[in-house]
Amino acid sequence: MTLERSKRMNMSDHIGNIALTRPDGSQTSLAHYRGKVVLVVNVASKCGLTPQYAGMEKMYQDREAEGLVILGFPTGNFREQEFDTDQEIAQFCAMNYGVSFPILSKISVAGDDQHALYTSLIAALPLATGAEEFRQKMQQHKVSLAPAPDILWNFEKFLLNREGQVVARFAPDVEVGDARIVAAIEAALAQPSV
Repeated sequence: MTLERSKRMNMSDHIGNIALTRPDGSQTSLAHYRGKVVLVVNVASKCGLTPQYAGMEKMYQDREAEGLVILGFPTGNFREQEFDTDQEIAQFCAMNYGVSFPILSKISVAGDDQHALYTSLIAALPLATGAEEFRQKMQQHKVSLAPAPDILWNFEKFLLNREGQVVARFAPDVEVGDARIVAAIEAALAQPSV
C-alpha cells in the first residue's frame, strides 16, 4: 500500500467514525454507509436554494439502487434559514418535497461550534467547484461570505466515494443535476464496493 493511499484511508476512517445524531436521538456515523457513494449536503428550509430538495430527491430515487445515499444536515448558520426543531424540519421536507433520503439532526457547519464532520470535510477538500462564481453572485446581492475554505452557504455539497474518501466539493448553487456533479457521482458509482 502506498503512503498516499494509507493517508487517504486514515482520513476517511476518521471522517467515518465521527458521531452523527438522527432526529430520533439515536447515533450513527458515516461508517454506517461504507460501500455507498455519499453526497453530504448542509440544508435549510427557508433559503432561496431550498427548491434544490426536489432535484436531490429525484437523484436519490434514480440512483439509490446503484449505491448512492444523500445525507441532509440541517443548519441555521446562514441567516437562521432553518427551523428550530428536527421535527419541524422533517415535516417541512416530507410535506413540501417528499424527501425520503436521510435528514440528520440540525448541526452547525460554521463558526466556533462547527460540527467535527464539517471540520473534517473542509480539511479533506478545502476548495469547492463553482465557489468563485457563487461568491460573485452573492456580492451582487450584497451578501458577504466567509473566506475559503469555510462553508459558503446552505446547500454546499461534499461527495464521498465508497471508501469514505472526499472526492469532490461543490458550491451551494451547483445543483445535483449539474453535469459536474452527475459526472462525479457516476465516476464514484462506477468504482467497485470495497
